[in-house]
Amino acid sequence: MAEKIKTAFLLAGGCAGCEMSVVDLSEHLVDALDSLEIVFWAPTVLDAKYSDLEAMPDKSIDLAFVDGMIRNTENLHTVKVLRDKSKVLVAFGACASMGGIAAMGDLHTKEELFQEAYKDSFSTDNPDNVYPSPEYLLDGKYNLTLPAILDHCSTLDQVVDVDYFVGGCPPNYTFVGKLVNAIIAGDLPPAGSWLTNGKAVCDVCKRNPATTNQERFLVDEVKRTCDDRPDPEICLLQQGFMCFGPVTQGDCGGSCLNVNIPCRGCGGPIPGIKDFGARCASMLASSMTDDATAQKFMDKFNNMAKLFYRYSHTTSKLNHAIAGHKEDTP
Repeated sequence: MAEKIKTAFLLAGGCAGCEMSVVDLSEHLVDALDSLEIVFWAPTVLDAKYSDLEAMPDKSIDLAFVDGMIRNTENLHTVKVLRDKSKVLVAFGACASMGGIAAMGDLHTKEELFQEAYKDSFSTDNPDNVYPSPEYLLDGKYNLTLPAILDHCSTLDQVVDVDYFVGGCPPNYTFVGKLVNAIIAGDLPPAGSWLTNGKAVCDVCKRNPATTNQERFLVDEVKRTCDDRPDPEICLLQQGFMCFGPVTQGDCGGSCLNVNIPCRGCGGPIPGIKDFGARCASMLASSMTDDATAQKFMDKFNNMAKLFYRYSHTTSKLNHAIAGHKEDTP
């Protein structure tokens, strides 16, 4: 039998949902293990230490997946070490590839985030205003440490070289299965590419007007799913529900749309789009009948940055303009 592909998984500043999409392969994952050898999977599966990863020879790992954005000093250190140890590094999921939902914290200062989390939240009881500290000397002799929060979130490719990108929050397990098979077969595009089926969400949506003989027209209503129940047979955008399906990669198979939830762009931009949020804004504006409809939209969604850049704020031109941190990124 051919030598197994030495594979690693690392969770950075994420929720481990992307790794659950791997586990959701179920018996198919077991089949894949005939070709893959998991040599590192931390911190979710193995209780590994920094030294365990650091001790591995450089380039001894054939393929490494990183999910989660770079949010603290531990994330930054471990992904740099993993890059040295890996031949191929994949930014796996929306957070690693685009920043993800947590990266919207960059619209606020670190001080504002800490105050909300550790003082002002309605469920927080912290009368002494105790905040996390990277270092604490216990009993005068035990130096306890925590990873320090960085000033800004970063995507994986903003701190190390990345070979491939995968979208999704999390990536759909059926697509992950196809991805694993492609990797095993060595059927991969040029380095730097997104690993995708190349179709937009609209292309795989069961209610696409192009495949259901629906008439296309400009919309004059703007709705949220809390306002009305969408008709499951009609295009969500045509019903006035703001949907990013036309500009989002459809590797999910239209999962959200299949349960009557508009696409919000976790799959990442279709090829050719440089600023995902800006393209979403342009796409929705061009689908509206007039300025009055646009005003309805702004009344319904009063935070445009957090709507359009829900998953991609870290990679956006808006983020660089607001934070001015591109040169300061570690």
